[in-house]
Order: sequence, then structure tokens, then C-alpha cells
Amino acid sequence: MSNSDIVMSDGEIKSKRKLQDIIFENLTLLFALTLILLVLLIMYEMFRDSAPTREKFGLGFIFNGNWDPVKEDFGALSFIYGTFVSSMIALAIALPVSLGVAIFLSEIAKGAVRSTISFLIEILAAIPSIIYGFWGIFVFAPYMKNFIEPFLSKYLGFLPVFSGSSSGFNLFTAGVILSIMIIPIITSISRDVMKAIPQSQREAAYALGATRWEAIKMAILNAKSGILGATVLGLGRAIGETMAVTMVIGNKAQIKSSFFEPAYSMASVIANEFAEASGKLHISALIEVGLILFGVTFIINSLARLLIYSVSKSKK
Repeated sequence: MSNSDIVMSDGEIKSKRKLQDIIFENLTLLFALTLILLVLLIMYEMFRDSAPTREKFGLGFIFNGNWDPVKEDFGALSFIYGTFVSSMIALAIALPVSLGVAIFLSEIAKGAVRSTISFLIEILAAIPSIIYGFWGIFVFAPYMKNFIEPFLSKYLGFLPVFSGSSSGFNLFTAGVILSIMIIPIITSISRDVMKAIPQSQREAAYALGATRWEAIKMAILNAKSGILGATVLGLGRAIGETMAVTMVIGNKAQIKSSFFEPAYSMASVIANEFAEASGKLHISALIEVGLILFGVTFIINSLARLLIYSVSKSKK
């Protein structure tokens, strides 16, 4: 075999490898573009199918609190209110608990204790939402009605949000259920962000005479952007949750100041009424509610990704 044959063979091998690389790169690009196309297609279909509602109500659909399928008077304000308030209740409860657990796991717990609690957090995250809903109906809602809500009404009833009679199926119960569901998300991400802080920074703090709490506080401050990103991701999960909220929120389209009143969320009204919706305008209204929900969750998750990106970029 001559040297020219060997050179030719090497060239063929390089050409073949280059062709394989091109195919692989374009195939992965195709997969990525497929996901983008899928998201755009979902948005287009929802925007197109909600056209009758937009044509009749315009932007007033967002600011109208009425929802009457019989009279074909539709507005999403009560659902936006229910979604926002239940999510804020969940966040107010879940955030301090999640941060406490994350600090304990990353800074204090050791060995079997850390692994056990981490495993239980993963179990909470893996429980289907329908199970939370069943637990809420048969266990948690009666407990809220008989103990928690009367206690809050007795001692905090002077506040409008804790006034009124308790039924167990209301905004407050939905918010507490949601808080339990988002605790694993916020805890896991916050723990990982705090563990990513170099141990040398903690040792430097101790060398300068810092107490253990001061070193932990420094770790929290260094991880604040990541913790904020985890919080926003948890909020996105709370806003988009469907089954568990549907089963305990009371499902009544109204806007009341009290947390003890039944309400409706955007996800729950779609789950409850879409199968029974017969009129074209009713279906269109539900699709537009879904479009609003899609937009809100898209914005929230985008903000979370930007926050996490800013953290990773600042550490480089």
C-alpha cells in the first residue's frame, strides 16, 4: 500500500467523521427547534380558539369578575384573584419553612439525619397532586374547619382576611395545601445553591471570629439570588396546580376579602367546566383563561431562569 493510499484513507475517515458530526448537530438542533415549535403551536392554537371571547369582551375579559355561562357573561378576574391569593398564601407559609429546612440540611445536619430528611423531601415532591387533594378533602379540610380556622377567627377575626365563618373548603385551605406541595421544590433548590458556596468562605468567616449563625447568614446572603429563583419556581408550581386546588378551594367564582370564603382558580375552573361546556363562547372563555394562565406561568418561569442564570454568571 502506497503513502498516497494511506493519506486517502485518512481523508475518507476524517470526511466520514465530519459528516457524522454534522448529522448529529443538525439532529439535536431539530429536537430543540421542535420544542420551540411545540410551545409556539400551543400558544397559537389557544390564541386562535379564544378569538370569540376576545372579540366580544376584549381586555374587559381580564377585569370582569362575572362568570355566568347561562347568560354568556364571562370574565376571568375572580379566577385570577383566586389563583393569586392562594399562591401568595402558599408562598408565605412555604418560604420560611423551606429556608429553615434548607439551612438545616446544608449547614447543620450530618450523616443519617441529612439523608433521611432529604429522602422525605423527595417523597413529598413525588406524591401526585390527586393524593394531596384526597387528603385535603377527607383529613385536612375538616381539621381546618374544626380547629385552625375557628382559632384564627377568634384571635385574628378583627382582620378582614380572617373574618367570617369557616367551611374548610376555601382559599386558606387551598393555600396551605399548595404550600406543602411547593416546599420540596424551594427546599431542594435552596439547599443545592447553599451547598454550592465554597467551604473556604465559611472557614474564612470562622477565622475572622464569626459565630456559626453569622457564617450561615453569610451563606444565605451569597445564595440569595438562587433562593429567589427557587421561590419563583415554587410560585410557578403553585399557580399552575390543578387537581389538589380544585378539590379544596370551594369552586365559587367570587372575590371576597376573607380567606375563609370559597373561591376559584384559573386551573380549577378549566378542570371543572371544560368537559361540560357546550356553547362556543363558553369553550372560548375557558381557553382564554388557559391562555392567561399559560402566559403567567411562562413569565414566572422565565424570570426564575433569568435569576438562576445571573447567579451562575456572577460566579464565573
